[in-house]
Amino acid sequence: MGAGIALAVLATVVWSGSFVTSRALHDTVPPVQHAFWRWIIAIAAVAPFAVRETWRQRRLLREHLRFLLLAALLGVTVYNTLVNQAGTTTTAGNMGMIMAASPVLMAVHERAGGTRLGARRVTGMTVACVGVLLLVSKGSLAMDFAPGDLWIIAGALAFGSYSVLLRRRPPEIGGLPFLFSTFVLGALMLLPAFVVSYAVQGGFEPTAGTVAPLLYVGVVSSAVAFFAWNKAVSVIGAARAGVVYYLQPVCVALLSYALLGEAMGWLQVLCMGLILGGVVLGSARAE
Repeated sequence: MGAGIALAVLATVVWSGSFVTSRALHDTVPPVQHAFWRWIIAIAAVAPFAVRETWRQRRLLREHLRFLLLAALLGVTVYNTLVNQAGTTTTAGNMGMIMAASPVLMAVHERAGGTRLGARRVTGMTVACVGVLLLVSKGSLAMDFAPGDLWIIAGALAFGSYSVLLRRRPPEIGGLPFLFSTFVLGALMLLPAFVVSYAVQGGFEPTAGTVAPLLYVGVVSSAVAFFAWNKAVSVIGAARAGVVYYLQPVCVALLSYALLGEAMGWLQVLCMGLILGGVVLGSARAE
């Protein structure tokens, strides 16, 4: 249990940096190209460790191709592209806050499947949701979303569905073959959109300010974080991992304040306390 929660925390903290990079690159790297190069880098990072085992399991992977395609579509092609698109018109802080809604969908899916959530986890999610709602509405409870907020809401739905889908992963498929195959399939599905984006918007200049963030999201935020998250979900379940995911808006707010200069006042601090309290309560074992 402790190892599973630690892996979920690791993935959440690392992914928080992705929202900051999406916002930082919003005016230099087109969103689709950002996503595409992220996965090309991730494939290159994972390949030395995964190619041999993936080849050994090639028949098994073909048998479950539909499952792999759906996982790749939700977790690779759609989710991160929506995050990058959101970064063009909303703040990194808002992206992190709204993404914290995805664990609610994870828990609803698991409850519909017969999983008992437990009173503590339900209470923890409720407390964390209140914190997220206050953050998004700036304490007024009036939902006035920017276009980027709507993009990230769609991203939250995609990520929540992906996390629940992980629970149905055939146990005979190894972690690395699953990761590598979904990265490759997701990049292939993204390729047509990349070609259109390049033809219409042109490319971007490869400088330290663009290449370094892409290396971060490709190696650390994709290869490392996705492996940690997938393992965490397999160990502790999507609902409990989802509660840990509520740490993300706190991490994003701190990073965006430190790196991008986005404002953080007393309301943000108060809501972070609610979110953290909800995480601690919701991560406890059901009684």
